[in-house]
Amino acid sequence: MTRLGDLERAVMDVLWDAAPAASGGVTVREVADALDGRELAYTTVMTVLDRLAGKGMVQREREGRAWRYRPAATREAHIAQLMLEALDLGGSRDAALVRFARSVTGTEADVLRAALSAEAGATGPATAEAGATGPATVEGGPTGRIEDPRPGRSALDEATDR
Repeated sequence: MTRLGDLERAVMDVLWDAAPAASGGVTVREVADALDGRELAYTTVMTVLDRLAGKGMVQREREGRAWRYRPAATREAHIAQLMLEALDLGGSRDAALVRFARSVTGTEADVLRAALSAEAGATGPATAEAGATGPATVEGGPTGRIEDPRPGRSALDEATDR
């Protein structure tokens, strides 16, 4: 997944914040108006949205002469993917996960426990123990790694929506 620059992130924040209310998407003008404190030209916003579409971060649909843009994934899915990529940077995934687990607050730890329990329940004990892989499943072995849920909604996604 692509990391975003400051302006791309600001544009994505506008789209993510508008997502449920504007399920049909938003226009370049609406995004530019939402970024009014930045004093950006319309063409600059249009270029950023075009580049985000090229990166697969946004989907667009033609409406008359204009395009309507909406996020390709939720903010939470994007952040989860960035976290997964960070784990792949090298070193020990286990050590990084342990360090992360030790850094979260009690409430965040409760959310993680609930999500892992829901995920284990969704895959069933036989699946998790056998080490079956696929979208939103738990691999066997010492790490108990949760696979990337992008292909579909999983119990983990539902737990983070609460």
